[in-house]
Amino acid sequence: MSIDFEVEDGIAVITINRPEKLNAMDADHYRGLSEAWVRVRDSLDIRVAIVTGAGERAFTTGADIKSFIASPLPYSEMWLTQRDQLLNRGLEVWKPVICAVNGLCLGGGMTLLMGTDLRVAAEHATFSLAEVKRGVIPANGGTQRVLSQLPHAIAMEMLLTGDSIDAQAALRWGLVNKVVPKGEVLAAAKDYARRIAAAAPLAVQAAKELAIRGKDMDLTTGLRMEQLINRVLQATEDAREGPAAFAEKRPPNFQGR
Repeated sequence: MSIDFEVEDGIAVITINRPEKLNAMDADHYRGLSEAWVRVRDSLDIRVAIVTGAGERAFTTGADIKSFIASPLPYSEMWLTQRDQLLNRGLEVWKPVICAVNGLCLGGGMTLLMGTDLRVAAEHATFSLAEVKRGVIPANGGTQRVLSQLPHAIAMEMLLTGDSIDAQAALRWGLVNKVVPKGEVLAAAKDYARRIAAAAPLAVQAAKELAIRGKDMDLTTGLRMEQLINRVLQATEDAREGPAAFAEKRPPNFQGR
């Protein structure tokens, strides 16, 4: 089992490292991924995270079905709702997360992708929610997020047929931000990450939280929340550093304070 975790210059790179199984995840991998997200959430030296898969064949094909069939979870697990939370199921991570899709993005890979903020895909990547072909549904947010991230008819086609789309279709429908040649996915993701890491971290996290929470608020409440959070940010050291750096024509040195 391997969920690799590296941090450099404020950027965490999380790699699902099981290429011999197309980076499919058993219970141990899901647990390791949950621990990685907690580390991203709680580490002050991390400003942005990238999640990817090892090799060039797959990002992840989601749950390792054979392992779960061989060792089904007891029904009592259904009510352990705070246990081993994931980015796409319950865990609140306000630091931006970038998905680097280096191949197959299927099932749980798709639901993980839909829990991220920016997505870069290799030109050979494919995407599908194929669970209905296996007698189950795309859990961990698959049925709950797809209609808000794709046009209704496209989302329902993927959800109800289980058929896949290619990288160019994913780009056309806005599921990913960019499609790049094979082998350049991580570099493109790191380019996004460096630009985000250079911005004021408190402001970045506040912007993400407001945007996501705003989907469940009426506009008047959302606008009021913006006012309140902006007032808090104006009292931070970073809010003084930004204008000072601009006036002095130098890069800002944001500290997240």
